[in-house]
Formats: sequence, structure tokens, C-alpha cells
Amino acid sequence: MRENTTKLCADKSNKNLKSAVYIVGAGPGDPDLLTIKAQKLLMAADVILFADSLVPQQILDFCRQDAEIVRTANKTLEEILPLMIERVRSHQSVVRLHSGDPSLYSAIHEQMYLLAEADIPFEVVPGISAFQAAAAKLKVELTVPGLVQTIILTRISGRTEVPPTEELASLAAHQASLCLYLSARHIEAAQAKLLEHYGADTPVAICYRLGWPDEKIWVVPLDKMANYTHEENLIRTTLYVISPALGEVIGRSRLYHPEHTHLFRPRG
Repeated sequence: MRENTTKLCADKSNKNLKSAVYIVGAGPGDPDLLTIKAQKLLMAADVILFADSLVPQQILDFCRQDAEIVRTANKTLEEILPLMIERVRSHQSVVRLHSGDPSLYSAIHEQMYLLAEADIPFEVVPGISAFQAAAAKLKVELTVPGLVQTIILTRISGRTEVPPTEELASLAAHQASLCLYLSARHIEAAQAKLLEHYGADTPVAICYRLGWPDEKIWVVPLDKMANYTHEENLIRTTLYVISPALGEVIGRSRLYHPEHTHLFRPRG
């Protein structure tokens, strides 16, 4: 089915894509969660640079057979950037494919700065982030009226330090729905900081390789989060969702309540 759909879309794609760098979010891993725009760009681009340690090979099925595929997991920015600049200056279109959404932990800031400095046109195309895919898989809403109305996306300090004002324990004090990225290697420290403000029985979803064929999700109490992480030998590609919304929830939005009036549903 996908082969037919891909061919149909490819026939309609813009084969004369503007020579530029397209920084594209690949989503969490499932090729079906690519945006339509991302698919069109992949099918039209001359060159694809992708983070092969974080983006599944199957996503390349959308690419042209004659496209140049460049794996970047073993490359530095100093190797990647000149390649993108040279290809665009040679009148080729380049897709720089990142996992998830480019606005989160994707190191695109320095790429955009240097591309602009080199007078290379670029565009950013958003993708679905892992926290959104996790909520969908768990069949939960992370903002439940009367329970929680804030989502915090963060990480614990590691080789990349977080600013002191964003220290995990201070964010945990809000007791919001907290989505913890890039923290599996420091899970004991993360658990200890979270327990300063969340109850030990607060539900935690441990989400490993969301959208990949070997995806796994466990929902455990917060005080068991580190144990499960070690038992399953999780050291990367793991998202933690800590939220009261994962428990037994009773709540209702005012939006569709019969007593709630608004512009499109006036009283009477």
C-alpha cells in the first residue's frame, strides 16, 4: 500500500525544488508520522543528510532512488556544513533530516546561524515530537482540567548542562506533566530530584524508541523508574513522562459543557 502511495505522491512532488537546505523533523520514528510536507521534500530532494543513529532507515523509502544519501551520525558540524553549502551552491536541494521536531534538542541553532552567515537559504519544517507520540500511544491528555494544565519539556544536566534556573528539582516543584528527554544515563539523579516534589506513586511512562519496530512502553511508579531503566538496560532513545494525568483521572473541560457559553454557542 505504501509503495503505491509513495509513487503517487512522488509523481505530484515538486521535482524542481528550490536549491536550499530544508531542516526537516522526521518525527519519533514511525514513517507514517511524517508530515505531508516532509514526505514531499524527501521525495523531491537531491541530497538527504540524516542522523542515522536516530532516524529509522525506513524513512528513506520516500527518497528518490537517485538521491545522494549522507549518514551523519559519525560526522561533526565542521564536516556536515561545508557539504550542505557546496551542494546548494551547485544548485541542488538538500534535506537535513533530524529526529523528532527540530525545535527540541536537535542542535539546529548553530546550523542555521552558519548557513545564514554563508548566505545559504534554508527552511525549517516541524515534526512530531516524542512527547506527543507518547501521549497518543498512552491514550492520555497531558493537560486535564482541574488536575494539570502545564507541560514541561526538559532534561537533566549531563555533558550538556542546563542553566541553574532550570534545575530539575525546581521544575518538578510545579508538579506539572513533565517530559524528560536525554536523561537515561543519569536516571538515579533524575529520580531523586523528581521525588523531592512528586509522590513516590506518581505514574511514570518509560518510552523506549517510540515509533520504531522495537518500541517499548512501561508505566511504573516514580520510585521504580530507575530500577526499570537499569533492568531493561536503557541508556538512550528513552523519554520519561511524569504526570498525574497518567493515573486514574476524572475531569471535564468546560469547552463542551452544556452550561458553558461562548461565541459559537450562545446561551439560549
